Amino acid sequence: MSLLGRSLRAAVCAFTVLCGSVAAVATAEAVPSCHPESRALRYVVAFDRGTSEAEARAAITGGCGSTTIYYPQIAVAVATSADRDFADLVRPAVAFSAQAERLAVHRANGTPSARSAPSRAELEPTDPAKVPSADRTGEQWDMRAIGADKAHPIERGSRDVVVGVLDSGVDEAHPDLTTALDPDKSAGCLTGAPDRNWAATTSAHGTHVAGIIAAADDGKGVTGVAPGVRIASVKVIDDRGYADPEAAVCGLMWAASQGMAVTNSSYFVDPSSLSCAHADERGVVNEVMARAVEYATSAGTLNVAAATNEAVGLVPSPRSGVRVRADGCQALPAGLRDVVAVSSVSAERVKAGYSSYGLSVIDVTAPGGEAGRCVLSTVPGGYAPLCGTSMAAPHVAGVAALLASAHPGYGARQLKRTLDAQATPIACPADYDLTGDGSQDAYCTGYAGFNGFYGHGMVDALAAVAPRVTGPNPAR
Repeated sequence: MSLLGRSLRAAVCAFTVLCGSVAAVATAEAVPSCHPESRALRYVVAFDRGTSEAEARAAITGGCGSTTIYYPQIAVAVATSADRDFADLVRPAVAFSAQAERLAVHRANGTPSARSAPSRAELEPTDPAKVPSADRTGEQWDMRAIGADKAHPIERGSRDVVVGVLDSGVDEAHPDLTTALDPDKSAGCLTGAPDRNWAATTSAHGTHVAGIIAAADDGKGVTGVAPGVRIASVKVIDDRGYADPEAAVCGLMWAASQGMAVTNSSYFVDPSSLSCAHADERGVVNEVMARAVEYATSAGTLNVAAATNEAVGLVPSPRSGVRVRADGCQALPAGLRDVVAVSSVSAERVKAGYSSYGLSVIDVTAPGGEAGRCVLSTVPGGYAPLCGTSMAAPHVAGVAALLASAHPGYGARQLKRTLDAQATPIACPADYDLTGDGSQDAYCTGYAGFNGFYGHGMVDALAAVAPRVTGPNPAR
């Protein structure tokens, strides 16, 4: 049986029960003979809630694997195993390997394994002295669209607020980011356990996202939504562009452990592409992601996520302990209830053609741009425009950081409610024919105050920081 087939078989038990209790000790009779292959693969493993670390490690060892890390708060482990039957043997837990799934797909298609594909080119180290110093804030139409330029004289953000940039790594030498970046709170999560490998290596994506959130307001280059806050580089996207579930779980758990007020996730968790037809094993991914998001939220961390650039209608993803529905397109983490899901609009305040959407999924919208008018931000060595929901989400994360700065007592759920309440409503377009061929390119459902294209509307930085009038004399 293929690795993919074994993963399917491994997930047939419902998460509400997770197939029973884990044995505290793997007995001699229960320890199987192992069948190692040439390379070890990473797995994310969901146990019954309340499973101790000793029990989890014993189960993984009994399944011919080794434990990388165990998160007892959510009963999720990251393990490695070279055994072809690991997903069946680590019982009664449920395991999934994004690496194994990609390998199975490549074998089925007769194409080279992604594990042996050549790496992308390494980024050139940034020389701060060579970064252009011209003021380019006049090109930042996106900041004006959300009122960030008007918000800055009132509130630029507090150094007490940390935003986790869960992405491909941030360029620590970029002069617009060096003041904001906090190396002590940064971490690499590609193995599923936090380490110090958090810097950008092959991708400018994380650096671009970081600049939208917190680029310095210093009269040079660009300015972020919340230039006074700190950011942490939490590397969850690998050098081939994959955000595997174990990395995303690690990123969320690290952010919660470090007391970060906000995280930004401009990615979706899936081995290769957005899944619109969910097989059983994807339930493992939903379960571990839901547990991590729910835990981070309860710890006070608000999670903001991009709706993806797949131009599909999304359906909500279930909470932990609930079986994944078999129909519809789901994006993780954006589709989870506690996450602020962000769609993208053009400079004309119309949903970008690439932006995914969905009633009860999209919370708010923000500028992501369209071809010819993208979002200008930091990249290693300078500045560049990029388009996408990846650019829309950090605008919202930045506004959430301003809110957290202005209202330090707000928890994650109160931040989310306030973002929704302060957004400027955008009604569904009467005609969404972007190609001009006479047919609608997508269908917007809902009403002006809440719909599938824009959620509650355009995020509003000025509203987030404007002082409230509480008495008859606002001058006091």
